[in-house]
Amino acid sequence: MSHDLYNDAILREAKGAAAASPRLEQPDFTVTLDNPLCGDRVTLDLKLDASPRVTEVGHKTRGCMLTQAAASVLARRAPGSTPAELRGIVRGLEASLRGAAAGSEPAWPELEMFRPVAAIRSRHECVLLPFHALEDALTQAEHRP
Repeated sequence: MSHDLYNDAILREAKGAAAASPRLEQPDFTVTLDNPLCGDRVTLDLKLDASPRVTEVGHKTRGCMLTQAAASVLARRAPGSTPAELRGIVRGLEASLRGAAAGSEPAWPELEMFRPVAAIRSRHECVLLPFHALEDALTQAEHRP
């Protein structure tokens, strides 16, 4: 296990992921995504209010520490955000992993822990999987009757 890739912040975040944000009992939207390359799976539950703002996020994550840590950060930080704000967070994280945002501060400081992943392209999807599940849930919300 690479110390640079699995830094202390990622290890701490991953360790508390499941207990901190369990599945929601009555979510407005649920999305399950798999990463076929490594077998990671995220089921993300989302509640939104009428404004719309995210009010709650729950998840069940089966995967590596990167996926678990990313899901944990997302579940903790997304409540209170609008869909547009969250899509901006995802675009910024994707840019950071591509190295495009080097030197800039991420919108959520915790996302800085994933910067070492930029050097290992095959692990980008591990970090992004929960965020892509969020985007799918937001798309469902936009198309609800």
